[in-house]
Amino acid sequence: MLSRNQPLALQSGLVLLTLSLAVISLCFGQYPLPLGTVLWQLFHPGAPADIAQQIVWSVRLPRLLMALLAGGALGLSGATLQGVFQNPLVDPHIIGVTSGSAFGGTLAILCGFSAPLMMGSTFFFGLLALYLVYLIAAFGRQESTLILILAGIILSGFFAALVSLMQYLADTEETLPNIVFWLLGSFATANWQKTLMLALPVGIGASILFMLRWRINLLSLDDKDASALGINVTPLRRGVLVCCALLVAAQVAVSGSIAWVGLVIPHLARLLSGADHRRLLPTAFWLGGSFMIVVDDAARTLTAAEIPIGIITALIGAPLFTLLLVRNARKGARP
Repeated sequence: MLSRNQPLALQSGLVLLTLSLAVISLCFGQYPLPLGTVLWQLFHPGAPADIAQQIVWSVRLPRLLMALLAGGALGLSGATLQGVFQNPLVDPHIIGVTSGSAFGGTLAILCGFSAPLMMGSTFFFGLLALYLVYLIAAFGRQESTLILILAGIILSGFFAALVSLMQYLADTEETLPNIVFWLLGSFATANWQKTLMLALPVGIGASILFMLRWRINLLSLDDKDASALGINVTPLRRGVLVCCALLVAAQVAVSGSIAWVGLVIPHLARLLSGADHRRLLPTAFWLGGSFMIVVDDAARTLTAAEIPIGIITALIGAPLFTLLLVRNARKGARP
């Protein structure tokens, strides 16, 4: 059990860890910068423009903030969805938003849309996928967690097929490589405009989830038990899922589809803070942000050509999740 001061110490430690990783990551890249130079640039934003100032403020800082927000959004939405659906194997892909957003992005690339229109298309189809999930549940006249999961799986497969169709129709010389690289996830195109477009929905969605985090504990119970405690389950679940869809669609819109983060990070956060969502959600947010900063540093420094984010998260996430499964299985097998 955590003492009264331990949750505050944990959150403070995670914030300090994230900030430390953020400052250090500004030093890495094809043009390395000393830590002292980075700190001086951060505390003197109005200094005369030079190479270091351009690198820190125009290239690395918006990319850093985008990675932090994207990782935090995936960790937060994953932890929330695992609680709402009462299933530790659930991740943001399960509600169909990721696949819907991926289709919106590939359609925009195929049609040659500009960056703002591409982000709008990605965002629109992500939220459309969630709407269709609820539409399927409405036709079934039952909005249980099982029906929502099955509807999400159906729509994920449907939109994945549409993504494959877009790839089939794409020009193999230019358009298809752009689609493939975008689908694998990357922060290479980060700028202040995209960072702001990610920060707004993430700020709104995360704020609402943080305010509802004690109610999400009740959603983790059976629907009858939650209703007996005075919770109107269906509207609350819908609102929580809309917030998660907002987070995931915004992330996919600016950086493509990134797997495993929303599945693995909530498990790590649960080991640190326990299952109480009042502590779990902020832990998952900061842990996801820190993880994504490290992954992005690896993506842009390990080789001369940038490695897609999705490849690294899969290479790290799959073995890490295996270790967590083995650990939990051994722990459950003990007398």
